[in-house]
Amino acid sequence: TWIGICDGNMQEGSFRVDANVSVRPVGQAEFGTRREIKNLNSFKFLQQAIDYEVRWQIETLEDGGRIEQATVLFDPDSGETRMMRSKEDAHDYRYFPDPDLLPVKLDEDWIEQVRATLPELPAAMQARFQSEYGVSPYDAAVLTGSRALADYFEAAAKACGQGKLAANWVMGELSAALNKADLNIEQSPVSAAHLGALVARIHDGTLSGKLAKQVFEGLWEGAGEVDAIIEARGLKQMSDSGELEKIIDDVMAANAKSVEEFRAGKEKAFNALIGQVMKASKGKANPAQVNDLLKRKLQG
Repeated sequence: TWIGICDGNMQEGSFRVDANVSVRPVGQAEFGTRREIKNLNSFKFLQQAIDYEVRWQIETLEDGGRIEQATVLFDPDSGETRMMRSKEDAHDYRYFPDPDLLPVKLDEDWIEQVRATLPELPAAMQARFQSEYGVSPYDAAVLTGSRALADYFEAAAKACGQGKLAANWVMGELSAALNKADLNIEQSPVSAAHLGALVARIHDGTLSGKLAKQVFEGLWEGAGEVDAIIEARGLKQMSDSGELEKIIDDVMAANAKSVEEFRAGKEKAFNALIGQVMKASKGKANPAQVNDLLKRKLQG
């Protein structure tokens, strides 16, 4: 599916797989006789067929039976395999040279020309995402799970200049919303450009993570551009030191017991005060700034 040569739809026959299964007793050097399970059209059936075939072969050998080389089919309704035909030797495969098939010799220049037209493949893209955008190997593998997802992430990362943060939002908030709505990335109501703009506002301090989620909800609903949603809903993060200090002073005055507990060595009291400041600011205060200002006032 990555290079557009197959849609990978196994249920419609676009992609089928075979499985060769054999077993051997523990300690036996020689491989057992294999049986070929043909034309499986889903990974679920592949697993079921292999599991059944392994059990059947083990039980057959333990009962003193003999495994014959054969081609078998899997019946999804019964969950069992059944033999189509046996294959004792190579001639049973009907191998023979076809006189109408001429040798194919490919020119190296032609091969290079074709190679140059291929899109960037997943392995190469994963390595580039790690080096260019600073994402982990795990994140790079997830983001290249499909061509559409990879393109979306890269567009968002370029729009904000913050690859790791963009990756977190693509794999986190966006993926969760898409899964909940049963949509794929191509159907996302939030464009890569909009998500990139949102991440940029987190990075420049305009939004906290909590406020950003509210803006994301607005984007999902089609409420407009990022900055317009921030303005219309009053979601801009509070970063004015004077305004924050006043809120902190009021919270400290109203929570004298927590202040005393912190100064007595109880760290949990600090978190309680942080929570009160965030509540008083209706979640708009810059958390990092609040942490720094509150700590200085408590230790002053």
